[in-house]
Amino acid sequence: MRSFKDRVRHALSFEIIGLLLIIPFGAMIFGIPMTDVGIVGVVSATIATAWNYLYNLGFDHVMQRAKGTTQKTTAIRIVHALLFELGLLIVLMPFIAWYLNISFMHALVMDVSFALFYVVYAFVFNWCYDRLFPLPEWQKEAPAE
Repeated sequence: MRSFKDRVRHALSFEIIGLLLIIPFGAMIFGIPMTDVGIVGVVSATIATAWNYLYNLGFDHVMQRAKGTTQKTTAIRIVHALLFELGLLIVLMPFIAWYLNISFMHALVMDVSFALFYVVYAFVFNWCYDRLFPLPEWQKEAPAE
């Protein structure tokens, strides 16, 4: 299982890279000033960083208990990304509506759009992260696909 230091590196790099991508694209797509998207992005990233750490720790414990390993197959990676974003969507939508002074429906559309981006981004980022920083225990196991 990953160490505390590795989990912190994972969570921070995930959020920093995500912000660098989402702020300019979000401003362009939704016609909202970059500063507003940036504030929503930074607050959301702060909440998401804590959620990322706790969610991945819990997910790994469940996998370790259920499967005896934390190595993920493609199907498990898809479920992992979808559940992560669903939990985050529930928490962030009210904040987005309040801060931007928009309707819950508009906030839902915006939040779902960001969530769809992050589902794909989380899948790619986590796959790449696991390739760049594999755990020693995975060397003994057959590759997951």
